[in-house]
Amino acid sequence: MNQADRDDISSNPRTASEKIGLETFIEKRLSRRGLLLGGLAMSLSACAPKLQSSPKSRSLREQDIGVTFTFPEITRGSDGTHHVPEGYVTETLIRWGDPIHNAGPAFDPLLQTASRQAMQFGYNNDFIGFVLLDEDRGLLCVNHEYTEAKDMFPKAQRGDLARVVATEINAQGASVLEIKRMNGRWSVDKNSPRNRRITGKTPMIISGPAAGHARMITPDDPTGMRSLGTLGNCAGGVTPWGTYLTAEENINYYFGGDLPEGHSEEQNHARMDVPGDDGKAWERFMPRFDLRVAPNEPNRFGWVVEIDPKDPTSTPKKRTAMGRFKHEGAETVTAPNGHVVVYMGDDQRGDYLYKFVSRDAYDPQNPDPDLLDHGTLYVARFNETRIDWLPLVWGQGPLTQANGFASQADVLISTRLAADALGATPMDRPEDVQPAGDQGRVWVMLTNNKNRSDALDASPRNAVNLANPRPKNTYGHIIEIIEPNGDYTATTSRWDFLVKCGDPNNPDHGAIWNPEISSNGWFSAPDNCAVDPSGRLWISTDGNMKTGAADGLWAMETDGHRRGLGKAFFRAPIGAEVCGPRFTPDGQTLFLAVQHPGTDDDTDYETPMTRWPDFKENHPPRPAVIAIYKKEGGVIGT
Repeated sequence: MNQADRDDISSNPRTASEKIGLETFIEKRLSRRGLLLGGLAMSLSACAPKLQSSPKSRSLREQDIGVTFTFPEITRGSDGTHHVPEGYVTETLIRWGDPIHNAGPAFDPLLQTASRQAMQFGYNNDFIGFVLLDEDRGLLCVNHEYTEAKDMFPKAQRGDLARVVATEINAQGASVLEIKRMNGRWSVDKNSPRNRRITGKTPMIISGPAAGHARMITPDDPTGMRSLGTLGNCAGGVTPWGTYLTAEENINYYFGGDLPEGHSEEQNHARMDVPGDDGKAWERFMPRFDLRVAPNEPNRFGWVVEIDPKDPTSTPKKRTAMGRFKHEGAETVTAPNGHVVVYMGDDQRGDYLYKFVSRDAYDPQNPDPDLLDHGTLYVARFNETRIDWLPLVWGQGPLTQANGFASQADVLISTRLAADALGATPMDRPEDVQPAGDQGRVWVMLTNNKNRSDALDASPRNAVNLANPRPKNTYGHIIEIIEPNGDYTATTSRWDFLVKCGDPNNPDHGAIWNPEISSNGWFSAPDNCAVDPSGRLWISTDGNMKTGAADGLWAMETDGHRRGLGKAFFRAPIGAEVCGPRFTPDGQTLFLAVQHPGTDDDTDYETPMTRWPDFKENHPPRPAVIAIYKKEGGVIGT
């Protein structure tokens, strides 16, 4: 332990037991440096001290599944279909265009219209949430992140831009589906009244500190309290009370036009990259997306939206207390004191890691439906072994009227600018952020950052830093956060690298893995992740194709002498990324969202790289949610 670490602990007014916990973590951190050295000889790792599992984590493994993953690893590669280990099977649960009710229209690629799409499963499924109803029924909550007209519509139809745009807005948002299990297999219950589409036009309530603020008012909504739709829905979370959080990410792409000269939102919109350069042209058909007509409309997107999946008549709420940025996810955990903590990444190169701590404790006997409207949003500043969580609270530090923040609403509408002012640590695209229940650990997926530089004149957002040390970080890395004594509400945490991704046999990559890593077990571009019911970490990728192999899902060891060891479990069809890994509570089903199969910048409807999952001539590839099982039943991964 270096002197800085000792000073950090001794100056922190914590209890003696907390101090011991922090010292233990630092000792473990130092001991495992000898374990996580990509490419070192096995003889060196054998001499290194072993990092022991925490008692809670170890008991989970010993009781449920032993000490490691036992499935046969699949191989790296890339082709037109998907792959799972021997002994496993997959079933397609639902695809883009499948009706969500029995009365809905069947998918016909030549007949897609806005009205048909509103009754069908949306495009580019991403996050998957699961809410258990009983032993054999549950609600699947699925995000639809974005649309790509060139891959959805035949060339002859793409010229009808009004039809394309009207269909696209109904293909986004989210789907809620009741699923049922029979003979160990899940299927969509198309008779369920709970099945529902939430689209880019669904009425929403704006709640929390920014509700009704002048910067939220538009020509369509003079109250600033209600909005239409949710867009750019990437990852999300499920709350302890069984609601579904969907996170709005790249909302900038939907806006066009120029702000009136000298408009007060100029700096804020620029910080969110509004307008985008995607050329969707929605503003030509829907004036609310035209900055000349509705300059405040972008402020009504970029939030976390809470949806009650059990009540199909409920109105979704945009929870502004959790800040506005390009939300990648919103995973929740209940701290020992009962307060709910939501971890969130801002998925852009050089942006930040956040957590929200509810003001009030969660009462399971009398849950507050608006618990997430009140609390404190924090942004992370990384030091050598410590994270300081900086409160984004109006009137504190630089967050004052003198610096352009006249209220808490201003802080939250301009969250990125507020975090800039606090000196948060710019990260390499923080995507999914997953807490691990009573383990007191949190894993942060950092996908990549081609702009990261070690040049002396690099801008603060692009310069290498302690938590993002590799220039031109093409491969990404994973950070582990340790909250003291499992207190997720803590304002000081410890951190370390779990792995630095890339090829461990290529010195230019600067990768760090467990020395036992196989040629199939390493990957790049970690994106989404999940913790299974036994407390084990699983990681999906978006960009592993740049290493010459398909994206997929990997199991990741996080304890003991195997810490930092990846193992390949699922391989996606060419062109696809893997999103939303979600396990059922019994661990016997794994749901995966396969997004944009067979597509890239050079493909279109007529020329995909694969026609997965239907493989029908003249049919486009279709994003889909699949379910994975063991052939003979049992817990996934064993």
